Formats: sequence, structure tokens, C-alpha cells
Amino acid sequence: MKKIFVLFAFLVLANFSYGQEESDRELIIQTVQLYFDGMMERDRSKLDQAFLPEARLIGYRGENLTITDFETWASGTEKGTPRDTNEYKNDIVSIRVQGNTASVETELYWPGIYYYDFLTLIKVDGTWKIVHKSWWEKKL
Repeated sequence: MKKIFVLFAFLVLANFSYGQEESDRELIIQTVQLYFDGMMERDRSKLDQAFLPEARLIGYRGENLTITDFETWASGTEKGTPRDTNEYKNDIVSIRVQGNTASVETELYWPGIYYYDFLTLIKVDGTWKIVHKSWWEKKL
């Protein structure tokens, strides 16, 4: 009887853990979608919701390593008219969750260029925030 109770307790805890991870995955997807939408719509409020203010964005523009703080990047991204979403495609490739940290791999297909983003997220007060973005671009 004790073995059955231990097995039952294990299954309940495993299911709770899996359910929590699935819930976190959905919240992470929502955060990344805010990032995508913020870029497409040039909507600063969505970018602010997706990123921690202290976030860094590091990647290559051609052969040049670029390191940008979130404020500088978001201020530049919000300028201009919204992008035509028919010309752009932003996809989540993979999500990995470990406790209060996660990594998300994305591919962005923009006119004349592909971006490969690797996002690091942290759960802050129950909300997932992007704290780091590394990217590489491939011109077509």
C-alpha cells in the first residue's frame, strides 16, 4: 500500500510540474509575440512589456559586432511607420524552460534578410521578460 501511495504522489507531482511548464511555455510565447508585434507595429509599449529595461541586444550586422542596450534599440525600433506584416514572417523555432529561466530560438524572415534570434528570458514577479537577445543576420 505504501508503494502505491508513493507512486500516486510521484505521478501527481510530475503532472503538476509538467502543467506548470506548459503554462510557462504559453506565457513565454505571449512575451515573444509582444516582441514580434512591437517590432512590426513599431509599438514601444509592447516592446516594454516584452523586455526587461536592463536587457542587452548583441549580434552581428555583417562583420560588425553590435552591442545595444534596450532603450537605444527600442527607441530606434519605434520610429517610422508600421511594417506590412504580409512582407514579414516571425517564427518561434524552439523553447526550453528551466525553472525561472528560458531560452527561445526564433527565425525572422524579412525582405532581403533572415534574422536568427536567440532570446534569454527570466521570470520576474510571475512575468516572463526578455533579458538578452543575440542575433545573426543572413542577407539574401
